[in-house]
Parts: sequence; C-alpha cells; structure tokens
Amino acid sequence: MMNTALAKDLTIERIFSSPSLSGVPMRSVMFSPDGVRVTFLQGKADDKDQFDLWQYHIESGKKLILVDSKVLLPEGEKLSAEEKARRERQRTASFTGIVEYSWSQDGAQILFPLSGNLFVYNLLTKAVQQVTDSEDFDTDARFSPNGAYVSFIRKQNIFVVDLHANKTRQLTFDGKDTIKNGMAEFVAQEEMDRDTGYWWSKDEQKIAYIQVDESTVAITQRYEINADTIEIVKQRYPYTGEANVIVKLAIYDLSTDKTQWIDLGNNQDIYLPRVKWLPDSKTLSYQLQSRNQQQLSLNFAQLNGATRKILEENSDTWLNLHSDLYFLKDNDFVWASERDGYKHLYHYDNKGQLLRQITKGQWVVDKIKAIDEDRQLIYYTASKESAIEKHLYSQSMLAGAEGHKVSSKAGWHNITLDDTAQFYIDNWSDRDNPESVALYEITGQLLTVLNDNTINKNHPYYPYLQSHQKTSFGELKTADGQVLHYRIILPKGFMPENKYPVFVYTYGGPHAQMVTNSWGRVIEQYMAQNGFIVFALDNRGSARRGVKFESAIYKHMGGAEIEDQLIGVTYLKSLKYVNADKIGIFGWSYGGFMALKAMTKTDAFAIGVAVAPVTDFALYDTFYTERYMSTPQLNPDGYKSTAVFDDVKNINNPLLVIHGMADDNVLFTNSTKLFKVMQDQGIMFDSMIYPGAKHGISGEKSQIHVWKTISNYFIKHLQTGAAQ
Repeated sequence: MMNTALAKDLTIERIFSSPSLSGVPMRSVMFSPDGVRVTFLQGKADDKDQFDLWQYHIESGKKLILVDSKVLLPEGEKLSAEEKARRERQRTASFTGIVEYSWSQDGAQILFPLSGNLFVYNLLTKAVQQVTDSEDFDTDARFSPNGAYVSFIRKQNIFVVDLHANKTRQLTFDGKDTIKNGMAEFVAQEEMDRDTGYWWSKDEQKIAYIQVDESTVAITQRYEINADTIEIVKQRYPYTGEANVIVKLAIYDLSTDKTQWIDLGNNQDIYLPRVKWLPDSKTLSYQLQSRNQQQLSLNFAQLNGATRKILEENSDTWLNLHSDLYFLKDNDFVWASERDGYKHLYHYDNKGQLLRQITKGQWVVDKIKAIDEDRQLIYYTASKESAIEKHLYSQSMLAGAEGHKVSSKAGWHNITLDDTAQFYIDNWSDRDNPESVALYEITGQLLTVLNDNTINKNHPYYPYLQSHQKTSFGELKTADGQVLHYRIILPKGFMPENKYPVFVYTYGGPHAQMVTNSWGRVIEQYMAQNGFIVFALDNRGSARRGVKFESAIYKHMGGAEIEDQLIGVTYLKSLKYVNADKIGIFGWSYGGFMALKAMTKTDAFAIGVAVAPVTDFALYDTFYTERYMSTPQLNPDGYKSTAVFDDVKNINNPLLVIHGMADDNVLFTNSTKLFKVMQDQGIMFDSMIYPGAKHGISGEKSQIHVWKTISNYFIKHLQTGAAQ
C-alpha cells in the first residue's frame, strides 16, 4: 500500500458507482484448451456491471477485447422470466452483457449467450456467428466435448446444433407444463450448486439428462410488488416439510435416437445432486441423497441401465455436498469425505474399494483443482495454513505424502489450473489489497500479472487510500473450547482514550465465512471513516471449520450462533475504547435472521438492522432448511423456537427491517408476518421496502439507497455529530 494518497473520505454514492473502487475485476477467468491464452469477462469502465469478453495472449503479453457486448446488442438485453430467475440463483442478476461463456475443446471457438440467442466467436477468423435465432429463450448452452455440437435448453427441452451441417435437432419432446428436461430444479440451482440438468459423454455420442416433474409440488402465489403494478406469480415452491419434485435420470443416444432410463430405486423422495460421466463414456456416475440428507451414495450406471452402488456416506446430522469427484484414466477415482470430521480426499479403485486417505488433519480441503496422473500429483486449495486464508497445495497421491504449499503470499487465493497442470491463474487479495490476477508456473514461479490491481495513483481507490483503516484478526473461545475467529477495524483518527460505537457485521449461516484475509466490502471502510469500530465474528455453524463446528446449529438455528456473537460482544465490552451502550448489529439474509434473533434474545445490541431476513424457516425451501432443521413435522419445537415471533416482545431498542417486495428467495412474506406480529403487540420499529426488488436489491440506484438507509440508521442512533 502506498502512503502518498489524498486523505479523502468515502461516500455511499462513490462506493456503488463506476468505476469500481475495487478496481476492474476479471470474472470467469479460463485457460484456452490449447494453453495459448487466458480469457475473462470484464466490466466496462463506465458501467462496471456490463461485461465484455477479453483475452490475454500469453506469448505476446497482449490484452485485448474479443467481443464487445454493446456492439452486438446496442439496445441492451431482454431476458425471459426463466433466465431472470436463473441469474438470481447464480447471483448474477445485476450483471448485463456477456455473463457466461465456454470454450470448444480445440481452442478455436468461444460460445456465449446474449439476450436469449447463442453466438460463437471464432479466434481464427475473428468473426462472431449467431448460432440460434429464435423468439424463444435459449439457455444453459455449451459445446460438446469435441466441439462438433452446441447444446442448449429451449422451452423445457434439449436441443443440439450440428455446427458442421448447421442443423438444429430437438432431442426431447415431452418437456412442457410441469415436465422439464435437462433443467435443474429450483432447489438444485439455489441450494445444491447444480445449475444444469444435462451432461455430454466424452465421445459425444450420448447425453445424460435429468427429467423433473414438478406436478407434486404445490402451487403457491407469490406477489411481486412493483412501483405501479402488482404481479401475482404462481410458483411451485417446495416449502420445508412439503413435497419435492420427482426426478428421473436418462441417457439419450444420439446415434440411435433412443433413451435409456436409469433405475433410481423405489423411493422417489430423494435428491439427485450430481451426475458425471466416467472417461470411458460407457459408465455414468450419479449421486443419490436421502431426503433427510444423512445418507449419500455414489452409483454407477451402464448404458443398458444396470446400476450398482460404489460407496455410501452417512451422518447423524447432515452431509455437505461437494463436486470433488475426479475420475482417473483407469476409472479409479478421488473422492472427498468429511468422515473423519474434516473434508479430506480419498483414493478409491473403480469397484469402490478404498485404497488410501490422501489428505489428513484438522483443516479442510476446499476443492480439487487438478490431478497430474503422470506424476501422481494432486492439486487442491485448503485451509491448512489458516482457517482465514485459502492456499494452493500440491501433494503426491502415494501413501504417507505431505502437502506442499504452492501459493506464497498471505491472503486468499482463488485458483484455476490449466488442463495439463503446468500453469495456474491466481486471483489473490488480502484485507488491504483488492483482487489481482497473475499467471504462474505450477512451481509457483510468476510468469506475468494479468490484472495488476495494485492501488497506485491510477487506481480508483487511490484518493481514499490514506483514509483506509487496517484490519486486525483475533481468536476467542466458546465454553467447550472451540476457536472463534474475528476481525476488527478501528475508526479513522482512532484515539484509545475515546469511546466509539460498534458496527457488528454478521452473516452467521452455514457455508459462508465473514472473517477471511481477503479484500472486503468497501462499505466497512465507510463506516470506519464515520467513526465506527467495525467488527465481524464467525460463529459456530459457519464454513471451513469441520463437522463439529458446523453441526452445532443442528435442529436449532439461531441458538449457538447468537451465543457466539455474544462472546464477541463480551470481548468488545472489555476494550476500553468501546462504548458498551452503542453496539449495533447488521445482517442480510441469514445475517438478517441473526440480527433479529440478537434483538429478540438479548439486550446487548443498541440497534439492529435486518435486510431480507428469514423470520420463520417454515417459509423456506426443503433442501436448505431440512438439512439443518429436519422437517416441521419431526422437529416442531425447533421450528417454533427458531422463528422470531414469540420473542418480539423483548425488543426494546431501535430496529430497522428492509426487504425487496419481489424477493423470490427469502419471500417478502417473512417480513410482512413479522410486521403484523410486532404491530399487534405494539412493538415500534422502522422499515424500508423496495418495490420490484429481488433478494439482492440490485442496481446502482437501489444499492446507493439501501446502504444509505443502513448507514444513516447507525449514524443517527449511535454516532452523534457524524456527517450524513
């Protein structure tokens, strides 16, 4: 960090306008299959959320734009309702332009969707070819493994385009009404990290696909309230404890035009979270998970439909899904499991016999990045160095081997390896440096910086650099000795003899971390520059800490989490420079639920701000909620105590509730139910609702307004004399 910047303070307007204060990020960074170039999506300088397709040519060192989204679509995109929902699930709803793309295996072409149609960029001719031209919205498009076809979903059916013959072929025909072919169901997209429903075999002769039947799921009416209209959306939403969709698995043979259905067993009340072809293109793997998510099996299916179970995982609480199934050339495979209390890697033969545990220790593997079979090396990211950092490791697959840390800088490393495991792209940041992207040899030798995001005098954040406050990390302990990580930012102009209010920023839910040594949200710096101590703590239930740490919330969400946040409050009150009467809590989504629970269960917080909060998990979906809470039928007391309604009588301090009126994730009903209960009991509160807004309340103007509302609430109630 440089020390010659102007001591300029942040404003909410500047934080959420272009160019981004975090620099121009590179999204969806990929190696071309031939290893010649790196491609990525990058926002425009005057519109940080509209993405174009760029490349970095490794040999020449030149970086240039390949496809300008505004040239192809000068009038902007028009999205179908299905695509809007899909992007909301993928957390890309606020982005426009080219938001996804994929390579052909020969490295000669790039496929991308725009406004419902598909385009292919040819690197040799530098021409853009429109592959589909339909009034219907084509989605989930990709090249076949060898690039002979482009496949996509249209009107709930699977289509392929033969690129050589320029002919479109429809593969399924029964997709309509409640039947969807090749499409991921709602909970798969939202909760399983599976946003597709079909998979090519390596030989391009077969496509495995899921057929979803939604007829079993009850229709609910969801109101999307806009500024001047109200839309009644009829949606099949699987509320916890109620019916799920029925899923089937099939293999379609392109050469014979025949479909083989796979026998998934007699129990239809199951999940099908993962499907993957083996390298021989003759065997399909699929995972079945029980409705209570305490049993997971890996199964192999042959082309004739015969199936066999290869392995099974079991848990007394729940099993976390992962995508770390990696098939080797002989159909042996590497598999991840939490059976010893931490997520680690295991080597199996092709019959499901365990050969050895590859990694071990009181830390977790994040993800397999590549396997070099010739050298028997596996590359993965993990928390081995520190639970608040992510690093790249290499390790021999042979017995007794130890991992070797490849990444060197302290901080957070998001890694992409090339197909040959010779190079890697490192998206690195820490608390004082926004994400930069560099290209390395697998040895850790730097080859070139792809996106130098150093905060120099040309960087958007440079004028605010001297006002940037450092982050400190620390550890606290629960009563049973488990370690809680926290971070703290002291206010600008900090003087230890003064007393300061605190902005506690929480999320608190599963599969997430707030306390990481990575670039954070600039809004935290804004609060520090307005005289607040900024504090965050990862309570039990949060990610990357192992089974015992995560499962403390089982069947009673909002219990252990609040206990741990109060340990953080006790620590804050022990600091002489903290004003113990002016500690406020803020959270969004699960964090909003946490803020409400904190305000109803304790008087430790002077104010609370809850955005898009879950108030009753009976209003949430099956897969997420039942994983942690079981069903309302089996755990009625847990659901009742987790809901906030019975305890609103305990709210004595200012509370602000914010919600988007078209939220299709945490439904607006969560807040309206809360409003009614509080009104009936005479509990005063403040609210801000956003017509037409989804869960993220996205868009520059909306983001400015919502964060002004949040920050001004803290300033008004906890900070006297601060600028607003």
